[in-house]
Amino acid sequence: MGQPCITQNVYEAANERLEVVFSEFDNIIVSFSGGKDSGVMLHLVLDFMKKRHIQKKVSVYHLDYEGQYTATTDYVSKIFQENIDLIEPYWCCLPVAAQSAVSMYEDHWVPWETEKKELWVREMPDFDFIINEKNAPFDFDFHGIWDYEFNRRFLRWHHRQKQASKTILLIGIREQESLNRYAAIHKKESMYENYRFTTKIFPDIYHGYPIHDWLVEDVWTANAKFSWPYNEIYDLYHLAGVPLRNMRVASPFNDSATESLKLYRVIEPAMWSKLVGRVNGANFTSIYGGTSAMAWKDIKLPKNHTWKSYLEFLLTTLPAETRNRYLKKFKTSIHYWTDRGGALKVSTVEELKRLHLDIEFLGKPKSKRNYTNEMEVVRFADYPDDLTIKDFASVPTYKRMCITILKNDYACKYMGFGQTKLELEKRKRALAKYNDIL
Repeated sequence: MGQPCITQNVYEAANERLEVVFSEFDNIIVSFSGGKDSGVMLHLVLDFMKKRHIQKKVSVYHLDYEGQYTATTDYVSKIFQENIDLIEPYWCCLPVAAQSAVSMYEDHWVPWETEKKELWVREMPDFDFIINEKNAPFDFDFHGIWDYEFNRRFLRWHHRQKQASKTILLIGIREQESLNRYAAIHKKESMYENYRFTTKIFPDIYHGYPIHDWLVEDVWTANAKFSWPYNEIYDLYHLAGVPLRNMRVASPFNDSATESLKLYRVIEPAMWSKLVGRVNGANFTSIYGGTSAMAWKDIKLPKNHTWKSYLEFLLTTLPAETRNRYLKKFKTSIHYWTDRGGALKVSTVEELKRLHLDIEFLGKPKSKRNYTNEMEVVRFADYPDDLTIKDFASVPTYKRMCITILKNDYACKYMGFGQTKLELEKRKRALAKYNDIL
């Protein structure tokens, strides 16, 4: 079979998608975090509007997590102020729950709580378009709800406010970033008119991913080629030796940001001193994240323990709610690997065969899932305590469970659970609660 003929580059493909967006949707919202991907996406939209002399404004939505770099705030401020003739800004500084992966006792924190104003990491921005508790125009209660749920409710509220026929929220995520993002983009149960860069969220409301196929090198090439302003925190990341793939702007306490939490101490020490007092566990994670204390390196089994017994000990040290959350996931894993069986790379399966364990090898997966590697399904007679395998994180062991706890990995991503920001059961309960209200 010959190689596919590529007739356009990713920049041209993104603009072709924007042609669809602006011709098909009467209500367009751009999600703008202040990071590199959402920044490039917003610049693409603004340039598209300027070249075609589009007068109708697009909405730009920024959820401010309080604990962000000054460079991020400066960048968002610059983009909003310089493009106010093209955009309708929604800069939200609201007390919505955000994930905290730095403490075993708290799975979330709440930015911009009025009663904790003395602990705020920074002053609230002072622009006419800032949305806070005092002036929030929403017809729903946002206090304490999870950020992902607020995003959904904001989207539906905006659709109603604009009396829109069709709404699309453009999100700057790229499938190169993670398998979870790849799955989200390519989950095609429902699209708009078979456009594969769209996903239906609610009736007449869609998500769009104009730059889903861009590589990180494409992002920086575009910034250089078109002289687009970008968040200067990335320059400091570069000077600090952070690889391109690890440069991210996010809420500092979520599970994708804990590795870079220590950078706050170097890049912005004044803010760091406030972050330490803001969320329980921030200082410990910044010091020990990436070390054996947080299970990022080889951990040693305590004397007179198996990994299973060590796991049982670790579970006793956790608060009841946290312990029960882990137990539910661990039981699911045990059932999956010893009853149904799971798919592993063929190379990993060959390693397992050489270990002469009580394992059934069940052949190729029968599911319709598209795998990037050749896979084989295996079923364990007993859940292993530990295995000497090159791709250790892919195989089920009690040691892997111990590492998951030591990493404060609430969502159990290390064990292969396909979740995004929050634990699956909380998400299901929240969605069930609010879907009937809206």
